[in-house]
Amino acid sequence: MWTFLRSLICFHLRGYEPVDQRLPRYATYTSQCDEKKPSCTNCLHHSIDCDFSRSTPTSLSPSAPAASPARHRYRFKESKYQTLASSSPNEWGQNADTNSVAVQCNLSASDSSARGISFADLELFHHYTTSTYRTLSEESIDSHRVWLIHLPQWGISFPSILHLLLALAALHLCHQQPDLRRQYVMQADDHFTFGVRSVTAVLSQLNSENCQLIYMSAVLISLVYFGHGPRSGEYLVFSDQGRAEWLVLMRGVRSILSSKRDEIFSGILEPQSDDSIQHVTSELQAELLKHCTHIAELKALIDAQAVGSNRDLFIHAVNALPETFEEVYKMRSAGRDGVALLPMVIGWIYRRPEPFVVLLEEKEPLALLILAYWSILLKYMTTSWLFIGWDEHVIKGIRSSLNEEFLEWIQWPEAVIRPRG
Repeated sequence: MWTFLRSLICFHLRGYEPVDQRLPRYATYTSQCDEKKPSCTNCLHHSIDCDFSRSTPTSLSPSAPAASPARHRYRFKESKYQTLASSSPNEWGQNADTNSVAVQCNLSASDSSARGISFADLELFHHYTTSTYRTLSEESIDSHRVWLIHLPQWGISFPSILHLLLALAALHLCHQQPDLRRQYVMQADDHFTFGVRSVTAVLSQLNSENCQLIYMSAVLISLVYFGHGPRSGEYLVFSDQGRAEWLVLMRGVRSILSSKRDEIFSGILEPQSDDSIQHVTSELQAELLKHCTHIAELKALIDAQAVGSNRDLFIHAVNALPETFEEVYKMRSAGRDGVALLPMVIGWIYRRPEPFVVLLEEKEPLALLILAYWSILLKYMTTSWLFIGWDEHVIKGIRSSLNEEFLEWIQWPEAVIRPRG
């Protein structure tokens, strides 16, 4: 289980080769903490106080009690994102002995859980709490206000969540202010890196108290992955080279849920019913019927061609598509789209047994044909900034991975995703 979860640390937005060429390219893609003393290479590169420079043998022991100071003292240092005139120290909390030397606020070096927060980060936090959170859930059905109230609160005591919220806010600003894209992508990259590093440090300590925090961190990591946009050669569940990156995230979430599902989906994370989701409207019923007709034709092909031990995997996967389409169309009929469709759309992948997922990774033709019809559902999520371009990207990857003899079978998904004229 922990193999999948710990592999989350391999995700690093630097070196991203996005389909959108306006995004900057960096020198390296994967970057892990090398734990060098007195400061690790990553922290030196990012000009951040390194945890290892303050760690002690006691603090490294999982059995040692963690320090829980009642208050933090803050000092200010220079931000690499912006230059502002230095002003007199502000008092944070009730301590008056803060040391202001420039514009970036950092927890005191005596606090082993210190994390820096600059005015640029405060801008991101403000943007998250006033704008980004609205793009992540339906306020009308989020009665507990998880995305606005609880996640920012959790982020104060669980650094991974805070970093990942700021990464999402930075990517949202990329979408809104493309002229500042390079600046915001760099900020998103930094927060993503340290958000992942923070959660991997506690994965082996998953318990009833922190399982919701770790689960939501994994969800946020996946959202950041989507929000950064399609990456050349990576098609969610298969890749041009090696293991598919996003599948590592999905398997990590699956491992967390398999261990603590009941505790995770309790309290404020308990699923809420939506009485407005009832049926498919007559306007959308004809459209849904067309999809189901083409899926039936695909099923006939699979019935004729699938043999051996994989036959049942293909049959079960294609049989599950009409139900998933109907769930999505019920949501659309109720005016739900974008990120609201995520549980249904990604749920189809999530529920596939591992042997079928492996066939997708291996780019087995019949598995890719089934995936092509699933990718139609991504189109209905592109009303959210997080998923723009993913439908076209995945279907292009499928086309480039299939032999000529199978291409006629993806004409319907291509026509829906990329209509001519």
